[in-house]
Amino acid sequence: MPFFEPLEKIDPKHVDLERARKSLREELEAIDFYQERIDATDDESLKKLLAHNMNEEKEHAAMLMEWVRKNDPTQDKMFKEHD
Repeated sequence: MPFFEPLEKIDPKHVDLERARKSLREELEAIDFYQERIDATDDESLKKLLAHNMNEEKEHAAMLMEWVRKNDPTQDKMFKEHD
């Protein structure tokens, strides 16, 4: 994962936040890919399998967002304000 600034100048906690946010983006992208495939197929058994996988990605995204909230007080505050 590339950083714009030298890694040694970045607080390790911020590096972990970047890791979590990047993983969250990847999970959200995977959800979109699964939804496209679900919409595109006419095979009901494949739809069911893909939906199961998509829902697991949603769980992963939720877990990552909770981790970010616990480790970024400002992000947590924003969620509480917009709940």
